[in-house]
Amino acid sequence: MADTPPFAPDEDAPRDELGLRKIIHVDMDAFFASVEQRDNPDLRGKPVAVGGAGGRGVVAAASYEARKFGVRSAMPSVTASRLCPDLVFVRPRFDAYKEASRQIRRVFEHYTPIIEPLSLDEAYLDVTDDRLGIGSATRIAELIRQEIRAKTKLTASAGVSYNKFLAKLASDQNKPDGLCVIRPGEGAAFVAGLPIRRFHGVGPKAEEKMQRLGIVTGADLAGKDIAFLREHFGSMGDYLFRAARGIDLRPVRAHRLRKSVGGERTFSEDIGSGAALRETLENIIAIVWERIEASGARGRTVTLKLKFTDFQIMTRATSLPDYVSGREEFARLARALLEAELPLRGPIRLMGLTLSGLEGADASGGKAVDAAQLSLL
Repeated sequence: MADTPPFAPDEDAPRDELGLRKIIHVDMDAFFASVEQRDNPDLRGKPVAVGGAGGRGVVAAASYEARKFGVRSAMPSVTASRLCPDLVFVRPRFDAYKEASRQIRRVFEHYTPIIEPLSLDEAYLDVTDDRLGIGSATRIAELIRQEIRAKTKLTASAGVSYNKFLAKLASDQNKPDGLCVIRPGEGAAFVAGLPIRRFHGVGPKAEEKMQRLGIVTGADLAGKDIAFLREHFGSMGDYLFRAARGIDLRPVRAHRLRKSVGGERTFSEDIGSGAALRETLENIIAIVWERIEASGARGRTVTLKLKFTDFQIMTRATSLPDYVSGREEFARLARALLEAELPLRGPIRLMGLTLSGLEGADASGGKAVDAAQLSLL
């Protein structure tokens, strides 16, 4: 998932009397799989994967029972079945997920109009000036989780803090069905104790590089000055410097227009052969098309992104005069983009696909805001 630019300030965003914001990040627990288990009692307590079984199928979501075996989203279904022989595969039902998401959104709107959805199952909320005059972000997060459970029979985890970066870290801290609060003055200490892989944007290769440099935790990262981080990580150095100190000035943006829907996959090992590249592309096509269907988006432009081992990025795009008609046309365009570049000049560490030129999106340009990072686990 691509967010708004990391740590960009906005002085017009609401603040309390101390100049701080009250931010909640709500993340539903194993959302797709939990909806399936809720609606089908026979699935409760069983390891469940939402997605296509066998062949080129990909896991879109996994229940917590499945995760105990190492099954994760974006994993090839054949790998998931090998890890968990009793895994039950269920085809996605996006109408059911969207309806549950609409119910959850109505709960949010009861407390604040400042809601920044990141996907069907997670969102940031700014409750600095909440609608009910409750005042306590922690209390609001508790009420939201209770109301979601009562109305949808699903569980949500929430993180509460004074900025988006910390709130998102906190929501993952006590999953599933958990709440974590990082209060003013606690951010730097909280981040210091985290393994570096918990930082958004730090994939397997970046983590490996950091470990070679002696950076294992947030505290290690905070011990490096900005010149060192810029030298070794380029433009990402500024982000890492602020993140290690728990700093994030981005506001919750309630009216963001989606510019694209897509996904990226960072590999644990670089790949370069045509067969491996084609197989990986098929997996990404499956995941991204499920995201497109879930969002209801229609677009004209398909873009392929490749990141080489030297971190150089290549993008190739093709556009249609009308909207992409369906999965087969999306897949055909994506395959043609890859085939036109084979053989590659060298191995790659990341591949991504996006659909853009969306219906109703403005034409002012800007970053894609709905592309998700799909880590290879």
